[in-house]
Amino acid sequence: MVVIVLSLVYPNLPSLEILTDYRPKMPLQIYTADGYLLGEFGEERRAVVNIQNVPEIMKQAILAAEDERFYQHGGVDTQGVLRAVYANLISGAKRQGASTITQQVAKNFFLSSEKTYTRKLYEALLSFKIESNLSKDQILELYINQIFLGQRAYGFAAASHIYFGKPLNELSLAEVAMLAGLPKAPSAFNPVVNPKRARIRQQYVLHRMLELGFIKQEEHDQALEQVLVVKRDNDAAPVHAEYITEMARQIAAESFPDDVYTRGLRVYTTIRLADQQAAYNSLRQGLMEYDRRHGYRGAEAYVDLADIKSEQDDALDELLQDYQDAEDLHPAIVLQADNRKVRAYRRGGEVVTVSGEGLRFAARMLDDKAPANKRLIRGAVIRIQSDEKNVWRIVQMPEVEGAFLAADPHDGSIRALVGGFDFNRNQFNHATQAWRQPGSSFKPFIYSGALEKGFTPASIIADEPISFPSAVTGSQVWEPKNYDGRYEGPMRMRTALAKSKNMVSIRLLQASGVHFVQDYITRFGFDAKKHPPYLTMALGAGSVTPWQMVSAYAIFANGGYRIRPYIVSEIQDDKKVVLARAEPITAGDENLRAIDPRNAYLMDSMMRDVTIYGTAARASAALKRRDLAGKTGTTNEHVDAWFCGYQQTVVGCSWIGFDQPRNLGRGETGGTAALPTWIAYMAKVLKDVPESFMPAPEGLVAVGSGRSSGGKGPAQELFYKENVPAEIEPETSQEDTPPPED
Repeated sequence: MVVIVLSLVYPNLPSLEILTDYRPKMPLQIYTADGYLLGEFGEERRAVVNIQNVPEIMKQAILAAEDERFYQHGGVDTQGVLRAVYANLISGAKRQGASTITQQVAKNFFLSSEKTYTRKLYEALLSFKIESNLSKDQILELYINQIFLGQRAYGFAAASHIYFGKPLNELSLAEVAMLAGLPKAPSAFNPVVNPKRARIRQQYVLHRMLELGFIKQEEHDQALEQVLVVKRDNDAAPVHAEYITEMARQIAAESFPDDVYTRGLRVYTTIRLADQQAAYNSLRQGLMEYDRRHGYRGAEAYVDLADIKSEQDDALDELLQDYQDAEDLHPAIVLQADNRKVRAYRRGGEVVTVSGEGLRFAARMLDDKAPANKRLIRGAVIRIQSDEKNVWRIVQMPEVEGAFLAADPHDGSIRALVGGFDFNRNQFNHATQAWRQPGSSFKPFIYSGALEKGFTPASIIADEPISFPSAVTGSQVWEPKNYDGRYEGPMRMRTALAKSKNMVSIRLLQASGVHFVQDYITRFGFDAKKHPPYLTMALGAGSVTPWQMVSAYAIFANGGYRIRPYIVSEIQDDKKVVLARAEPITAGDENLRAIDPRNAYLMDSMMRDVTIYGTAARASAALKRRDLAGKTGTTNEHVDAWFCGYQQTVVGCSWIGFDQPRNLGRGETGGTAALPTWIAYMAKVLKDVPESFMPAPEGLVAVGSGRSSGGKGPAQELFYKENVPAEIEPETSQEDTPPPED
């Protein structure tokens, strides 16, 4: 009878083509230009590995945990089956199985997980068929790559990265044993979710490895003593690049919509790991410093601790489930608070004590007079942060937002992009999507247009009050003012840009013609419709994005060529065959020229003065170099703060503001709020880059400036050869007057 059943069933078993031509669902992976994984997208997180590259200790741990006689049996371990059948008969239930690794491969690829004798028969027959067609190493390789191990991880190579952040060949014995214990119950023995049960399972695997002679007693004991560091943030990459990763995902999905998350596409971005880390840290530090200047706002929320029995009550973790970590800003529940110390529960069971300097920032909310809805009392949800000495302090999540991005000004490749403080809190990409007024950071484009109209850096323009009647404005009288309310009389155009004089910018725009300048700025990539032809354009009253500003400033940095910023360099399939490749446009092609090279050179010269003695003088002072150029920007009512600037090898833009526009606060200008982020980034990426300056193009003539005593401008001024004046009019303003923090 058994022979008849086998003769009928065996020929109808499924083809093994799915095994011999193994093509697992591979996630979409996003990489930096220098090969670091930024993120992956797909239901299954995988990393396929050849059996030759699996460490021997990993294979031994798997065999010890799952199938010690794998290399001896023919697909079904008869001894194990008899033992399981006996146990099930005694218990009266189908609780115990004896699946070999081959049977698990059969089940994972072809069968359901139901526990019936019929399915077990098919599983056994499939196992025999697999064993007769594939070698033992081939079967083990399929198992190692296909088995589900929790946290969306399929296969041990993926699990190694997800749980421990390292490849298989770097795992310790203790880590290997932890992973090998997962197949039996990926949820129950998950070290992230159930660390205690995972530890018990790990101890079992180590014991079995010792019994089988795979490891020595000393190795066993050392592994038991090792404290494992398990990654809790399983989507964490080597660097925070969530905004750029999402942009790359969208590009890949648009290009390959049908199977973008299953065919193993590898997207290589233009991002550089070191640049991105510098940008992320710099923006984060800048926003935290701004937030700290404006004081502690109090408790983030309150939770009810009435039913909490002890400080180690598991319910405390449940109360924190709606409050996620923002990297090193950890949510915590206040257990006890007075003006000397705060004791707070942090997710995972740790009770933290904050005292001394750690309380200084939040001190006023510990006072009895603090607002009842903000005071730090038992049940308050706060944020805590530890320093390098593991000393805790109370901090808070900034309400303000910001963006920073940097690009190569010669080919447009984006080197770093951070679209906000925390992607998990706010996925709106401020670097590409936030349309904001640029303020004075837009003035270089007004000045560039003025150069085309015959003005020169030595042209004298009045820094004096100006008023426009309603007949001119079409609405009401407009009486613009300088940022600091001071007027210095006639001054050179060069000095006016360095000091960011609003009156001079307005007069330059008026003299150049608003319609001419509105059209002229389109050469830099701006949309004329977002910059109406009114004199307010001189003060940056239009709308731009940081992405646009980087692209526009790159034209000054590269000598006058329009570039096209891009973030994806190429897309490969799972076999590393290139499916798509970017074709960047590179500065130097005269067909891409946006402005006269002489214009770019003069603007570069004037914007270097901004960073040497103008509103951004702290840039050159901090970085101790004179090849930096750029412009600060602060909009009306201190709503937006900007700094956009460059060195010959990199152009960057920093912005800070609130999503719902409001005043940043007294003294919060481009120079104080946005510039520090730019400086911090450039300090990292320019550390080993020598000073370099733009070579002077043909068609410029140098003439002695006759500058006033104490002036900080150049001893000679440059002019278009067709615009050389008969004599240079002396400047009457006092150049030593400190510029405002615009």
